[in-house]
Amino acid sequence: MKSNMTSAEEQQLKDEYKENSTMSKAATLAMELSKEKKRLQQELNALQHEYDVVKPTTPTGTIDWYVKWISMVAAVLGVFLISANFTEYGQIAYIFSSVGWIYVGMQWGDRAIMIGSAISGTAVAMNLVEKLVI
Repeated sequence: MKSNMTSAEEQQLKDEYKENSTMSKAATLAMELSKEKKRLQQELNALQHEYDVVKPTTPTGTIDWYVKWISMVAAVLGVFLISANFTEYGQIAYIFSSVGWIYVGMQWGDRAIMIGSAISGTAVAMNLVEKLVI
């Protein structure tokens, strides 16, 4: 069976086939890129979730952040001073620490910090007043 097409028609048919083949390659590549983009987006979301779980939740560089660390140092200093028999100075340091932590608890809206600091600070203050008055 002999072809009724001329060489120009054959060339045009080949060009169309080549163009369709190229377009299908481009479409396939576009689909693969779309799938890869979706996979990478899911991976990025998973990593963002992991970061959100691990990152610190307390603010840094704010006034309450400084008060928190100063109060922590005052509490440790108070305990050390009490242990070294400088009881009154240790109690004063611990009372300042408690006041700082109450402030931090108020700023963060954390009742546990406020209540714990208020109770321990009050107990130390009562002991200090008892020693100084009696």
